[in-house]
Amino acid sequence: MQISGYKKIDRILAVMRSYLEFEKPLADLEGRIHELKTVDRDDNDSKNLGDEIVRLEEKARVTLEDLYSKLTPWHKTQVARHPDRPHFMDYVSGFISNFIPIAGDRSFSEDHAIIAGFGRFDGESVAVIGQEKGHDTKSRLKRNFGMARPEGYRKATRVMELADRFEIPIITIVDTAGAYPGIGAEERGQAQAIARSTQTCLNVKVPLISVIIGEGGSGGAIALATANRVYMLEHAIYSVISPEAGASILWRDATRAMDVANSMKITSSDLQQLGVIDGIIDEPVGGAHRSPELVIENTAQTIRQGLAELAELDPEQLRQGRQEKFLAIGRNLS
Repeated sequence: MQISGYKKIDRILAVMRSYLEFEKPLADLEGRIHELKTVDRDDNDSKNLGDEIVRLEEKARVTLEDLYSKLTPWHKTQVARHPDRPHFMDYVSGFISNFIPIAGDRSFSEDHAIIAGFGRFDGESVAVIGQEKGHDTKSRLKRNFGMARPEGYRKATRVMELADRFEIPIITIVDTAGAYPGIGAEERGQAQAIARSTQTCLNVKVPLISVIIGEGGSGGAIALATANRVYMLEHAIYSVISPEAGASILWRDATRAMDVANSMKITSSDLQQLGVIDGIIDEPVGGAHRSPELVIENTAQTIRQGLAELAELDPEQLRQGRQEKFLAIGRNLS
């Protein structure tokens, strides 16, 4: 029944790496379950171990439901940033076929944080644009953790204008802590690129649907999310500034990010009440990373419904309705 100490530790650590700080009670339980399932055991112990595993699995299920029934905005911020949440390319692979990305902004270079191109959704042509954070160290560095430079927003603008010209609906998938704030990005016109992308969102005369799947940070998000329909995953966040940046400005102390997150209205439920978003896409208990296929299918169904509603509007109604929607948000929140 014995398992070497090093192997035991490695296995437990492998399980616990994907847990968030507030999930520690669950991590302890599931670590124990994982340990029991991987221990070499003889026939005499199988029944006793099996009963213990069943008991612990039920306790873990109840613990998970309890933890996720009382998430604070800061907890939701952590869930939204979970490294195992499905990312842009997971959604594209899940419900977009024949996807062909377009590279470059025809001005400076290619930006890998934003992926933009054309594909088919339910057999119909669509333009798809979104931020990709990457799944491992190499891809995260390549994608700059989903923080786009001006080239990325110019590329997005280019694809939106093409979609508008050929009357193709646009789907944007938002997941970024914000636009890249580096000196080089500012020198190449980051603010102008974001403003131009936002303006293009407002002006196109085709259906535009946006889904915030993780972080929707500041202008980096709104540049793609100025849409006819804006949806959020249940545990996503959408804010004018990241909690850490807000804390640095207010108190010169980024460690007070929790206070900022809990004070700002950044969760999907808060933003739906304020009229900033149009709908919430349910996640399984424990977050999107626990059942990516289900979340991707729920997202596809929501987009499908949104496109069907917008198909009844003519091009000018789409444009006017989108502009009025965002003007109304400003009036309501002022």
